[in-house]
Amino acid sequence: MHPHEAKIRVTLSPVNIISLFLQLCAYLRCMMRWWPNFHLLRCLRLRVCTRRGRSRLPLWLREICAYVRLLVRSLYFNALTDSDVVFDSVFEPVFWTVDHVTRWFGMVFVCLVVILTSSIVLIAYVVLLPLVLNTYSPVWIAWHLCYGHWNLVMIAFHYYKATKTSPGSPPTVKNDIPFVSVCKRCIIPKPARTHHCGICNRCILKMDHHCPWLNNCVGHFNHRYFFSFCLFMTMGCVYCSVSGRNLFLDAYNALERFKHMDMEKPGVPTNYQTPPPPYTFKDKMIHKSIIYMWVLTSTVGVALGGLTIWHAVLISRGETSIERHINNKERKRMAKRGKLYKNPFSYGRLNNWRIFFGVEKRSHWVTRVLLPSGHAPYGDGLTWDIYPSQFGTPTLIQF
Repeated sequence: MHPHEAKIRVTLSPVNIISLFLQLCAYLRCMMRWWPNFHLLRCLRLRVCTRRGRSRLPLWLREICAYVRLLVRSLYFNALTDSDVVFDSVFEPVFWTVDHVTRWFGMVFVCLVVILTSSIVLIAYVVLLPLVLNTYSPVWIAWHLCYGHWNLVMIAFHYYKATKTSPGSPPTVKNDIPFVSVCKRCIIPKPARTHHCGICNRCILKMDHHCPWLNNCVGHFNHRYFFSFCLFMTMGCVYCSVSGRNLFLDAYNALERFKHMDMEKPGVPTNYQTPPPPYTFKDKMIHKSIIYMWVLTSTVGVALGGLTIWHAVLISRGETSIERHINNKERKRMAKRGKLYKNPFSYGRLNNWRIFFGVEKRSHWVTRVLLPSGHAPYGDGLTWDIYPSQFGTPTLIQF
């Protein structure tokens, strides 16, 4: 095969293997139809080759071997073949399995988030709220009631919007929108910052990643909802962990004391009635629920807090998780040439945050960031604009 003929990148996938196998079977069936006509000629050629002292395979077998060799070479020989193509071809079955399993488990993860969050809210209302009303001062009661309900509303609103809002996909009809490449799976033009999601099986505008806890991709239209959910969930977990630390210690010590009392209970004579224990089943359940709440919120707060900080850094730099890896490779490539690479989608840290949250004036930091807001992000995800750094009415400038 001439190198100039290899212009299309071929990947080793189950569909390619089945197609090549069917072609080989069709070729064998065609050869078997002509078997009686060429039988005598093959025998004569074998005899001639034997008389000449040479041991050659039959022509039909050599043609099959050549065809199989060509098929095998077509799987890996390509002018555009590199390590990435080989890696994708070898691990294509693994990627396919992971994508389908993640797609199936998406609803399971969503149900798990809802159940765990609901359990914490139930414990807060049934166990903690009576304790707060009976022990705290009116000022602290008002603080806990206001902050707790505000945080709960922000978590529920942003999680619902992140799961139900489509991240956005490029149009499939012909248009004049500029694009940077063509998706090899969707076979449609891809605008800047657009990537293909194997789990959703479509291209996503400004794709960050596919989140199984949302059962949805994080893209242009729901990126703000995803980050706000992570931020307020982390704040809620830290709030429960810090404010419930003393309750956790008291509950843990109480359970240890109950366990110690059960172990030291002496034998009871048969002529006397067993005295009731100094604690009830309700007391045990209250203490265990407090321990469960503190352990769960502390663990989630640490894990989700690290993820939130990482995404905050990416937002400050004006890039997504996928663009982080792409920009790092581009920086190294430009550094070898003695040049400095600059992210074309970064407009400064403050402007990056303003664009991300859709802040046009100072009051929007309250109405669009600290309060539930369903406003759409800037742009359509197909072209990218920016406005000046001054507060006021934005004037779009094409980049």
